[in-house]
Amino acid sequence: MSEFISILTHGRRFKAAVKDLSSSELKEVAEKLDSVIQAKEKEEQELQASQAEKIAKIEEIRKQMQELGLSTADLDGGVAAPKKRAPRPAKYAIDVAGESITWTGQGRMPNVFKEQLDAGKSLDDFLI
Repeated sequence: MSEFISILTHGRRFKAAVKDLSSSELKEVAEKLDSVIQAKEKEEQELQASQAEKIAKIEEIRKQMQELGLSTADLDGGVAAPKKRAPRPAKYAIDVAGESITWTGQGRMPNVFKEQLDAGKSLDDFLI
């Protein structure tokens, strides 16, 4: 909470903060505060009215759906979620200490392949 808000909401701190103001200045502050309060109340009423209107429309649509025998599952149009693609087949293979290491040729190159390329071999040597 900000310092200003804590002063406004605490009686003694507020009284101490405004002790140097005259009664006419305090009335002016009170009028400004009243206008802010009225604007805030109006804003809240408009928000409540729009929420009530929205809820009424939703209920109307729900009743129409019941009359037609529809459910929310019917709204998605029966479109299934896209399936994941199958993993790519390995394109390169290398045997290291009896273990076969494969690589699709996409993504980060395994260190084993990098070492062999640095040693002078080409990727074509490891094609499956």
